[in-house]
Amino acid sequence: MLISIVAPCYNEEEVLESFHDEVQKVAEELLPLGHDMEFVYIDDGSRDRTLHVLQRLADLDARVRYVSFSRNFGKEAALLAGLRNASGDSVIVMDADLQHPPELIKRMVELRAQGHDQVIARRTRTGDGMARTLTARLYYRLVNRLVDVELVDGVGDFRLMSRRVVDAVLDLTEYNRFSKGLFAWVGFPSTTFEYENAVREAGRSSWTFKGLLNYGLDGLISFNNRPLRAALYLGMGLLTVAGLYTAWIVGAALVNGVQTPGYVTIITAVTGVAGVQMVMLGVIGEYTGRIYYEVKGRPHFLVKASNVKRAKDLIQ
Repeated sequence: MLISIVAPCYNEEEVLESFHDEVQKVAEELLPLGHDMEFVYIDDGSRDRTLHVLQRLADLDARVRYVSFSRNFGKEAALLAGLRNASGDSVIVMDADLQHPPELIKRMVELRAQGHDQVIARRTRTGDGMARTLTARLYYRLVNRLVDVELVDGVGDFRLMSRRVVDAVLDLTEYNRFSKGLFAWVGFPSTTFEYENAVREAGRSSWTFKGLLNYGLDGLISFNNRPLRAALYLGMGLLTVAGLYTAWIVGAALVNGVQTPGYVTIITAVTGVAGVQMVMLGVIGEYTGRIYYEVKGRPHFLVKASNVKRAKDLIQ
């Protein structure tokens, strides 16, 4: 059985060779068991010498495939390129910074042999700060009440997928991709195991608070239209409150006559309703913007360099 390792890379010059050495060791251990391996690296427009390292690895190891983007298109595009270029019977997606321990590959292969189409590694939050842990738990509790798929805290891209799962994911051609949700949406028999959170071996993470926030919003919006429905309900609720308040004002005027006081109440009501309207427009704008990107039909990425013979087939 051929196993493809798909590893997106962004400024991983310092750690890439160490990562490849580790996965090579695992490949040698699996070879006597009838498992061959290929390594698919996607350079997501790195600004360091990541591409040069990949070219050197490809010269030393014929199993190495690499695709380098013309610029940084994001991890979702890199994952898509890796899956398109993986030819294995099973595909393992993992980060190249060694935060996804390569020694877990053997366990994934063993669980795959038991008939699971997806073998998912769920990291513990050991070492994470209390604020980050609490925020993550609150996010997943909220998002799972809204989205149409189940997202599990600690579950990310690190997983093994059978060929039919990979093909199913590749059939989903949407431009705005949230892979964690797509992996859950396609279904198929799956199993999950936990592993201790590992520290990054070298370099710095490209994830910022703003990036994590946008990623979380992508997960919330990509798999449901409930925010739009909530905006409708909120608008109906405000209309009802406004109608009741108007009736109260008219009634008070008929009984007590017109009185001057009420300036603060009016300003507060106008400001509050205006704020709600802006939030509603923002929600509608998010969905409209996604439709805009889908309709344009631009490619998910462009390839600058590759050792894949049919690299032009990846530019879709």
